Amino acid sequence: MKKITKAIITAAGLGTRVLPASKSVPKEMLNIVDKPAIQYIVEEAVAAGITDILIITNRGKGVIEDHFDHSFELEANLKNNPSKQKIYEDVLYPANLANVYFIRQKETKGLAHAILCAEKFIGDEPFAILYGDDVIISPEGNPVIGQLMKAYEKYDAGCVGVKEVPREDVPKYCSLDITPIEDRIMQVHNIIEKPTPEEIMSCYSILGRVVMPPEIFDMIKQTPPDKKSGEVYFTDCMLGLAAKGKLNAVDFDGIRYDMGNKLGIMKANCEVALNHAEIGEDFKAYLKELAAKL
Repeated sequence: MKKITKAIITAAGLGTRVLPASKSVPKEMLNIVDKPAIQYIVEEAVAAGITDILIITNRGKGVIEDHFDHSFELEANLKNNPSKQKIYEDVLYPANLANVYFIRQKETKGLAHAILCAEKFIGDEPFAILYGDDVIISPEGNPVIGQLMKAYEKYDAGCVGVKEVPREDVPKYCSLDITPIEDRIMQVHNIIEKPTPEEIMSCYSILGRVVMPPEIFDMIKQTPPDKKSGEVYFTDCMLGLAAKGKLNAVDFDGIRYDMGNKLGIMKANCEVALNHAEIGEDFKAYLKELAAKL
């Protein structure tokens, strides 16, 4: 089995749920304390051993490319200032994380189409997919996408990262028919995208992380579009793997934040700030003071 070294990050969404903030700033570039959301996602992939990353964007998101490139004038200014060496290192860091490439999804045809845009980049290798809306804070030394990669390598089967969500929220995501294999790993038999309450098979939903074999590209091409939306659902594309007994779900260890949701953005900023080395203690004191007034 080929070692997984490539990942794609889907970042072509319009960010309509967080307008007007995303009108001129891509939602992937909205800050969590002092770093844009997409940097957390790239760092997770790199921590898992990924060396080559393709970020799929669309028009108006060139600022993401700028963030992972060098800014020579800024870097030179900081480098020559002895009091700003830590800031210099932080600014330099994104450009040196990995081999980061970009491609535009020229039509907004959904997740499956975005993934298909990466076919030539991936070739015949297994690969990781990280959704640009989902920042997941992993346990130290155990990145979530790495948890899926280990399960893929152990079982030679595609993996989806899942968590249990409240039953009333399942229709926003998808529902899985699963049976346990071992602790935190389950075999997937069926997936229903955006199920009605009557169609819910379990409260496990796919949340932001996937590892796939290269055959998934042919499955995307062969999957008919949904009759209502006209979109090819990526969950439907994975049913071919499930039918062969080659799709597993990993109940990942990590905290997921929906960065396409206003409340998710606020939760991410609050909880990450509490553990931030520079401002954590001061922020905790502020929250205690604020909570006392509520």
